[in-house]
Amino acid sequence: MSHSTRPCPPALTCTIIHVTTTRTRTGHAERHEARLLWAGNRGLYALLQAARHTGPIARVPRLGWVVTDPVLARQVLNDHAAFGMAGEGGVGHLWSQLFGDEMAAFFGGARHAELRTGARDLFTEASARTLVERSQGAHYRALAAHLKAGETIDVADATRVLAGRLVSDVLGLPNRTDDDAYRQVFASGERLAALAMGTTASTELADDVIQQARTIVEGITANVPDAYLTAGPDTILGRCREMGLGLPLARGLATLLVIAGTETGASGTSRTVALLHDTGQQHDLLADPALMENAVREGLRVSTPAPVIGRHVARDTTVGGRSLRAGERVLLLTYLADNGVGPFDVHREYVPETRQLWFGGGRHLCLGAAVARTQITRMLETLLVTGPYRIPSRRPARGVLVPTYASLRVAAA
Repeated sequence: MSHSTRPCPPALTCTIIHVTTTRTRTGHAERHEARLLWAGNRGLYALLQAARHTGPIARVPRLGWVVTDPVLARQVLNDHAAFGMAGEGGVGHLWSQLFGDEMAAFFGGARHAELRTGARDLFTEASARTLVERSQGAHYRALAAHLKAGETIDVADATRVLAGRLVSDVLGLPNRTDDDAYRQVFASGERLAALAMGTTASTELADDVIQQARTIVEGITANVPDAYLTAGPDTILGRCREMGLGLPLARGLATLLVIAGTETGASGTSRTVALLHDTGQQHDLLADPALMENAVREGLRVSTPAPVIGRHVARDTTVGGRSLRAGERVLLLTYLADNGVGPFDVHREYVPETRQLWFGGGRHLCLGAAVARTQITRMLETLLVTGPYRIPSRRPARGVLVPTYASLRVAAA
């Protein structure tokens, strides 16, 4: 018996090809992200893989409670009475071991709210644009010129330099003309953050680790005492001085900002550049520049540069129907909570469940959120100024707290 076949209508054929290509590109992007996680922090990679099967909230031996649901994660971040940062499991516990009880008290005390209120005007959308242009504008223009000249640039290296420039500027530290000085700022922050890689099960640091950390901090904050005395009111150190925060606490805050403002910002930027390329969606953005806000938000959601957030259970409470006891610890796996929405998609509109979970939540929501968005926007605009771009080569960073690229070579397509 013979069978006749009908050719697919042209429109249907195009649709099939488009869906197949989209899935292939999505898988390509996801594989690169998985390689970054594996190369950067194998313990984190293993935790994320295992937690995909635990449900919204589960108790894991040696680790404590693990949360993968975005709504439950936000509940924890917003409940400051039941969950703290200064006890075992919270990042404040790590900082208190380096800078003393005053730093521990700061994370949960009135001074924290006072500083955030007093410095909020430095991090508005308008202030973020001014800050980024002042500290990084010339660098973006230089990168664009290199691309227009047909040269290849290393976006990963550029993000490290740019992060160092921005953090130094917002703190009020002396300006440097040598990019290597800013690479050193970034490298110091990366080394300090890497010391926390073994704290998933406990935030209690060994004596030798504390000593290593303090040595790194001394280098990071070498210029802080002078800057504390002379920095202007439009800087963090200047505001610390005006508010009567002592130099020891200012040193701790400066170190915290170096970590928060360099590693996460560089990771989010370079990974968004890669995601936009790997999914082929840079062409969508070129065709419709109005998608830029979505592209930046999606890049931050999928990369989630702060993939795990820890909290200490300060008093008995209930989350997702589970009873948590005072003294226990909670790990919010924000990477899984954010990525549960789906793959990178510049056409995806705002998702209420995740909101800005990649920036944390509650009164500890990242103060520099607008700055991060502005930096990523400027980098994407820079790379797309000549049209589509390609990635001739890339290399993941190894042994880092925040997964990122060690090298991401980009050229005009």
